[in-house]
Amino acid sequence: MKKILVVDDEERIQRLLMDELGDEGHEIITASNGIEALSLLNDDHIQPDLIILDLRMPVMDGLETMGHILKSRINIPVIIYSAFTGYREDVMAMAASAYVVKSHDVNELKRTVERCLRVPREI
Repeated sequence: MKKILVVDDEERIQRLLMDELGDEGHEIITASNGIEALSLLNDDHIQPDLIILDLRMPVMDGLETMGHILKSRINIPVIIYSAFTGYREDVMAMAASAYVVKSHDVNELKRTVERCLRVPREI
């Protein structure tokens, strides 16, 4: 079982991903913004194997969060999961392992999650 950190301010998205990815056998942890996510990432007991990161959130958005992840040299794959395609060319978004556009069909996200979890992390 892999541990996935879902960072999204929409509770319905959090619940959907908890259900869908939980059914795939993953443990899901949630955060509603970048500050909460970074706090969880600094907790040695959490240690997720993957981060799913929304871009538009209050308090700290996904691009700023991605910048902090990169500066901290946290070696965890990140999937940007956003309804907005216009951010694909942003440098911070391009640093992510993948960019998936939100849809009512989460199969693309689930395939991307499995692909990212199969790639060995460099130490």
